[in-house]
Amino acid sequence: MKISMSVNYSGDVKAMADQVVEFEKAGVDLVWVAEAYGMDAPTVMGYLAAITETVEIASGILPIYTRTPTLLAMTAVGVDVLSNGRCVLGLGASGPQVIEGFHGVKYDAPLGRTREVVEICRKIWAREDKLVHNGKRYNMPLPEGEGTGLGKPLKIITHPPRPSIPILLASLGPKNVELTAEIADGWLPTLYVPERASMVWGEDLDRGYAKRDASLGQMDIMAGGMVAIGPEDEVAKYRDYGRGSTALYVGGMGAVGKNFYNSLFSRYGWESEAHEMQQLYLSGQKKEAEAKVPADFLKASSLIGDEGYVRERLAAYAESGVTYLNVSPVGPDPVGTIRKLRELM
Repeated sequence: MKISMSVNYSGDVKAMADQVVEFEKAGVDLVWVAEAYGMDAPTVMGYLAAITETVEIASGILPIYTRTPTLLAMTAVGVDVLSNGRCVLGLGASGPQVIEGFHGVKYDAPLGRTREVVEICRKIWAREDKLVHNGKRYNMPLPEGEGTGLGKPLKIITHPPRPSIPILLASLGPKNVELTAEIADGWLPTLYVPERASMVWGEDLDRGYAKRDASLGQMDIMAGGMVAIGPEDEVAKYRDYGRGSTALYVGGMGAVGKNFYNSLFSRYGWESEAHEMQQLYLSGQKKEAEAKVPADFLKASSLIGDEGYVRERLAAYAESGVTYLNVSPVGPDPVGTIRKLRELM
């Protein structure tokens, strides 16, 4: 397995970027630059490209609704040029709260749009011909009767360093995961429990793999959790750091019946806890919702413990198919934690 990690997109971004340089030296192979509704990810990705040498730089994630497919492809080429071929394009649908609430764009047809966006990006990067795409959601050029009628097929001016840039999809639901296994270079799930992953997503992945073009090769799986290595009585407290984010996602991301993370938690087998967290969180009782996060989930979705226990967790993630261990080091020495994790791996 390789090591990946997300970088903090709030606070002192330049200080964060300097820390990425240290993480690169410690053995991190890929960093994720998030984009929610704060700073855009590509700006930070370009800055990281200038100050790093080997680490892959991934968007984690760019929503498919907020940019045209063509601009997504152009952005990836820009970062790939600046980084000498280290860009990874992470895409996802986000959710209606952000897309419709912050961007004012209709949240519709996430599966159909994702398929077309991926197809268009790959056409642009290949530069085999001028871009022509006739789809249900996107048309380049616009068809007769729409627009001015002056649009014409064009080919991207910049020659991409690579004929194809890796595309990773963040997906959770059955149909989304099936599509990911069919068309993506990599999959970025969240709230990942390796021992239960096959139970939840196994059939979805198999259906997608059955339709996968062999030329795409093996799909990478990027998953993991918090990591702290040391005596149990010293590091056990760090597991509780996951309560806030878990309660936020499972309890507060979306309305009742429209929360992808809540549905996932129920599919894992924590249905009553998912229901309780949502009821509490949506009624403003956030601390009470955090208290309902199951301790066994916090333990199973992280790598926190002594060296022997962390080795067991590494084996569990590898056995479930993870190829990039996506970690968040916690504790006083995050860079040292990454070095120790690399040794154990």
